Amino acid sequence: MPTAVTAGLVREWAERALQALGEARQDIDALNVFPVPDGDTGTNLYLTVEAAHEELARSSSPSVAAAAAALARGALLGARGNSGVILSQILRGAAEVMGGLPDGQPLEPEAVRLLLRRAAELSYAAVARPVEGTILTVARAAADYADRESHGDAVAVLHAAVAGAQEALARTTDQLEALKRAGVVDSGGAGLVVVLRALDEAVSGVRRHAPLPFIRPNVPANVSPDAYAGPAFEVMFLLDAEESEVDVLRTALDGLGDSLLIVGGDRLWNVHVHVDDAGAAVEAAMRAGTPSRIRITHLSTDAVSQQRVGRAIVAVTHGSGVADLLRSAGVHVIPTAPRARPSTGEFLDAMLHTHAMEVLILPSDSDARPAAEAAAAEARATGVRVAVIPSRSVVQTMAAVAVHDPTQHFDADVVAMTRAAGATRYAAVTIATKHAPTMAGPCEPGDVLGIAAGDIAIVGQDLSDVARELATNLLSSGGELVTLVFGEDAPPGLRESFPRWLETTNPVVDVVTCDGGQPLWPLIMGVE
Repeated sequence: MPTAVTAGLVREWAERALQALGEARQDIDALNVFPVPDGDTGTNLYLTVEAAHEELARSSSPSVAAAAAALARGALLGARGNSGVILSQILRGAAEVMGGLPDGQPLEPEAVRLLLRRAAELSYAAVARPVEGTILTVARAAADYADRESHGDAVAVLHAAVAGAQEALARTTDQLEALKRAGVVDSGGAGLVVVLRALDEAVSGVRRHAPLPFIRPNVPANVSPDAYAGPAFEVMFLLDAEESEVDVLRTALDGLGDSLLIVGGDRLWNVHVHVDDAGAAVEAAMRAGTPSRIRITHLSTDAVSQQRVGRAIVAVTHGSGVADLLRSAGVHVIPTAPRARPSTGEFLDAMLHTHAMEVLILPSDSDARPAAEAAAAEARATGVRVAVIPSRSVVQTMAAVAVHDPTQHFDADVVAMTRAAGATRYAAVTIATKHAPTMAGPCEPGDVLGIAAGDIAIVGQDLSDVARELATNLLSSGGELVTLVFGEDAPPGLRESFPRWLETTNPVVDVVTCDGGQPLWPLIMGVE
């Protein structure tokens, strides 16, 4: 059956694009050949799509027009760097076409061709001096290949567009001298291929498991990035202004620097430019209208904030008890609500508010790690040294904090904390909310689930029984310390009897308990 045009389709595209960019972000960043902070293309694209995704999440309207408008607005407001601003226009072009289609109508191949063409047109229109061998080239190739697929359905047209984008991406190496010398493809174009594949998957409903081509760079040993010799500052801001004033601003900024991008409409504009005189750029913006969210970044890999000192830890928590415990150890805490994870912005805000020169991030959840990594990359652009410790549970976070030593060298501290987190086996007990097949058999609402290392290992009826079986499995390969973190729903009997049972059946093991206060999870346990 043809895919219907719905708000759900728009959300599915944003969800898949965000996940795929999170997975490919570091590889795309590695393609950059220009040594400037806004050259972290993968990170900038991830942050742009994350902003679009968050705007969609705030929109409760079921109409495709409202969802498409939210996608475009979120990308415009959250666009980061050259690549993010251009991608925001690509999404805007696609959203314009999708938003004009009737709700529930099958997605026709002609609509796919139109949205890809409109996306390419707006991407070129956003750039004051378009350059081939970039994301622009890939966007146009996708539209061209879609036009050539004249007989297939919408899925066939999207397959052709993705194939064309990938071919164009491969050719970018020979289109720009800097890419040719480094032996890489254009990073923005690589990111666009990821986004287009996400649209293809959303429409077809099929995950394309084939690896993305040309993502990992093949840099010759004797090649290193050129020293940056352009303008000293990147200036970005949102602007409330009439279109006539924006035309005057475009001329003024074009005379001050390069990499000029001005996108938007209806009095809301996103402006990006590289200049030597940041003050003059801001003054020009103030003459044109009302600027906000002004960001000025030194375009130098040597830019280091002289006001930051020391080392800090930022950790995600899911309960007030654990949050208080970590705060008492000097940790900067990001508390989260049930079923929620911190955004990149929350991670970044927490890091910058530590005022530390070195920051260690503990996401406490594998699904929160992409946002933590993206925020880390953004913070590094300001001169902060950041490492993300891959903690997948709060007990791994607690183990890592326990061995933290600020007197050690940064790298040694990272290694010690990573080892402590990785050496902590973790499990948890929760209650099923719906019928579902699991690795341990089917479960029904109200069943007790024992989860080990992220997989459902036990389906039972009694909290204590499931907890004991989980603990027995965890301790089967040894252990010296068991940490029990009780949630707000843990019954008194479990809190009292389970630790005693552990101490009786495992007399050589130390047992530590904590009133974590986390919702949804009556018990989280870790074995070190």
